Amino acid sequence: MTTPVQPRDIFRVALISMPWSIFNRPSIQLGALKAWLDRDSTIQTHTFHPYLQVARVLGTETYHHLARNSWAGEALYSPLLFPGQRLQAARLFNESCRGNKELRGLDFDQTVQLLDLSLDRWLADLDLASFHLIGFSICFNQLLSSLTAAARIKKLHPTVPIVAGGSGCVGQIGASLLHNFPQFDYVISGEGEESLAHLCHCLRQNDAPETLPPQIILRSRPFVDSPCRGIADLNILPTPDYSPYFQEMKETFPGQPFIPILPLEFSRGCWWNRCTFCNLNLQWQGYRWKQSDRVTAEVTEQARRHSCLDFTFTDNALPPKETDLFFQTMAADKIDYDFFAEIRVITDGDKLAAYRRGGLSSVQVGIEALSTTLLARMEKGTTVMDNIAAMKQSRACTMQLDGNLITEFPGSTAEEVAETLVNLDFVLPFTPLSAASFFLGNGSPICNNPKKFGISAVVQHPKNRRIFPREILAGMDMLIMEPRGNRALQRRLWRPVTLKIARWQAFHAGRDIHGIPPLSYRDGGSFLIIRQEQSDGPCLQHRLRGSSREIYLYCHKIRDRKDVARQFPAIHPQALHDFLANLTAKHILFQEGDRILALAIPASAP
Repeated sequence: MTTPVQPRDIFRVALISMPWSIFNRPSIQLGALKAWLDRDSTIQTHTFHPYLQVARVLGTETYHHLARNSWAGEALYSPLLFPGQRLQAARLFNESCRGNKELRGLDFDQTVQLLDLSLDRWLADLDLASFHLIGFSICFNQLLSSLTAAARIKKLHPTVPIVAGGSGCVGQIGASLLHNFPQFDYVISGEGEESLAHLCHCLRQNDAPETLPPQIILRSRPFVDSPCRGIADLNILPTPDYSPYFQEMKETFPGQPFIPILPLEFSRGCWWNRCTFCNLNLQWQGYRWKQSDRVTAEVTEQARRHSCLDFTFTDNALPPKETDLFFQTMAADKIDYDFFAEIRVITDGDKLAAYRRGGLSSVQVGIEALSTTLLARMEKGTTVMDNIAAMKQSRACTMQLDGNLITEFPGSTAEEVAETLVNLDFVLPFTPLSAASFFLGNGSPICNNPKKFGISAVVQHPKNRRIFPREILAGMDMLIMEPRGNRALQRRLWRPVTLKIARWQAFHAGRDIHGIPPLSYRDGGSFLIIRQEQSDGPCLQHRLRGSSREIYLYCHKIRDRKDVARQFPAIHPQALHDFLANLTAKHILFQEGDRILALAIPASAP
């Protein structure tokens, strides 16, 4: 017979997610950790989402834009932790907000004061002394807010141990946090479930900390950067518990002005994991994924628990085969789910259409470049043709595509920039990309081998020098670093691309006919009428008859020139070459080497 656990034997854990976590989403980190720890009857886990209160104080619209502007958000917490940085942090804040009309008029000092008061009120409402361990989940732009809150908690309750974990605490980065900030007693590097459970039991039983696994970084022993442990079989993970978030949301926003979007995890890591600029997988050891029926069960359970239909996958890359099965099941369920996911380039229009029928309405695709040699140096595993096909096919099935085009990539040549400028003319009809200046991610292949990419030195990012005191920053490893070497040259080279992307975005924002694609065709059976909008000219009409129509329709997916020639043997090779060259010059067809793609989509596309 099992002896029941007495209340005095319960180990109480508080897990906290600070701003600037997205306000209309529960923290999947907290939800997953709570569900894992709650399986142990000796541990009682409470999760807190103070970013909801900040969203209420600032207004959800202002909060939304600050959460998307990482430097502005970090700058706001800097003077609360480092009063001497106020002037420099204010300058960084104002510079970061200059291009955002929703933030341009925001007063730095008043906003800092609101954050200060909000944090104090939130802390005053908590019975912090009742917890045996307090943990912070730190991702991306949550570092300074977490450091600030942890410092105040440590001042109020110096004996309560505090642990930090998350993607912002991996390896040497986490070790440097522990070394520089006494408000943290432990840092967990890598996945948190098993390590956090180990820490709870160690503290509960008063065991020696040195018995803890190396993934838990201690001050009392030398740091050894070992591979991050993780759950081998993700199918054993319990469904994340988002109930505390919904309770807090109900109390903070009684009128419920929004319905939350629920985070969903299909996999950990990235099955490609070769991109030279990427440091998103530092916390993962190997690529692992759940079976599609397990994810289907989680979606069904979360939708039932919380009456929500909107989900966002947190994966860096969805597992292809299981994803096919999952969206096939979702389409068959006939429930109006809506999903967002980050995916690798998919050129198969039929596959994207199947995903769309399963509820995948919006994707972030790793486009990154429109120069094939540049894509090769990034080790993306794709070509410009692949990227353009993905943009076209997503537009054809009315799937919103968000993507970046990285500018100022180290070692970029004038020829690669020129190629990019030419290819931007071909993607005009499709959803515009965003220009993203290259940043150096700590732990990325480029950062680990800078000289290979023409980087002469790696130093602290100048924006971090504005929000951290010099003496502290000197001993810290940060997620974002600054490369030295030809940055001014790269800025000059890429400026025309940035300007052209801005014109591309303006073209789509200013279109009068939003229901009709900018480049579309209507099929007359024996002829095609192609309608082509231009950014700086009248709308053009093209008519293709007979075999010209057949060739264009045949190239609706990527075709090899030899396949086209075999499909239409009656057409002389020179005539075929001239025909394809003519359509390419008109930017209604794209060619790369021997591969061909027609760019227009049906005017009646759903």
